Order: sequence, then C-alpha cells, then structure tokens
Amino acid sequence: QVQLRQSGGGLVQAGGSLTLSCLAEGIQSSINTMGWYRQFPGTQREPVATISSEGTTNYTDSVKGRFTISRDNAQNTMYLQMNSLKPEDTAVYYCHADGLVYGVSPFNSWGRGTQVTVSS
Repeated sequence: QVQLRQSGGGLVQAGGSLTLSCLAEGIQSSINTMGWYRQFPGTQREPVATISSEGTTNYTDSVKGRFTISRDNAQNTMYLQMNSLKPEDTAVYYCHADGLVYGVSPFNSWGRGTQVTVSS
C-alpha cells in the first residue's frame, strides 16, 4: 500500500501564502492522479486541485488563479502553492493519490489531513 505523508499548513492572515506538500511512500508503485481535497466543518470532502502523471491540472473554480498544484514524479511528491488566501479557504486539506502497486494492484490512498486556517 502507498502511504501519503503531508506537511505544511497552519495559520496565516488573509492575503498570505502557504505551501502544502505530500510525499508518497511505497515500494514499486506507479502513481497516476494526485490531488488535493479539503473539508469544511460539517461538509463532505471536496476536490481543490488534481494533477495527472503527465501534468494535466484541474482546479475548482474558487481557487483558480490563486492556487497552483505541481508534482515531482522522481520524488513522488506533490505540492499545493496557495496564494492570496481567504478566510473561506479555512479547512482541513487532504492529499490523495491513486495508481498501481507493482504495476498490478490498484491503490487509492489519502493523507491524514492538515489544518489550514486563514484569519481575516
């Protein structure tokens, strides 16, 4: 199984920036799509941004132009650069990855989540 280790997050003032990182740890795994999701209190987890193994990106409308997702395939690491943060970005952010272990067995993994709090 692939484990995702998140880092980054924390408290920032509105207009500030934060960077989230997600390291995928596993043995002989090929990773397809990676993504960042967030969950507001009392709501379902929702996608923020995704990136394919080829680098194709998708963003939810509310973060377009402010957030940038990227990945380093050689390091099995994904990033989310968050600029111009707003109080409404306050949420728990989760990283996600799917792919194949040993090129055969599919996996679907989540990070533990990290709190991002934007103060007004």
